Amino acid sequence: MLRKIDCVMVRVDALDEAAAFYARAFGLSRLWSDETAVGMGLPETDAEIVLHTMDLPDDATVHYLVDDVPAAVAEFEREGCTVRTPPFEVPVGRGAVLEDPYGNAVCILDLSTGRR
Repeated sequence: MLRKIDCVMVRVDALDEAAAFYARAFGLSRLWSDETAVGMGLPETDAEIVLHTMDLPDDATVHYLVDDVPAAVAEFEREGCTVRTPPFEVPVGRGAVLEDPYGNAVCILDLSTGRR
């Protein structure tokens, strides 16, 4: 089951410059950062906008939180999704990319190792 939107990934060229812009222009707050991404907080949700410099597919923008990625992948496959990218490690746990029967990416992640 999809629990909520965890994050929206936004590709940028310069992390610090983009983080400053998103803070100033949109009122977001910087929550965390690493070499390839900066998590920005919205005031009325715990979902994040993640500014990043990684090469991700264009349709891998919205990431949904699930309890357990491998279990969710198995369930979603039974329901008719196909696996684009099998479960992989991410800093907070595991992720995977599925495709719904209509060709849309369904990006999922769990927090099996904890939030940043």
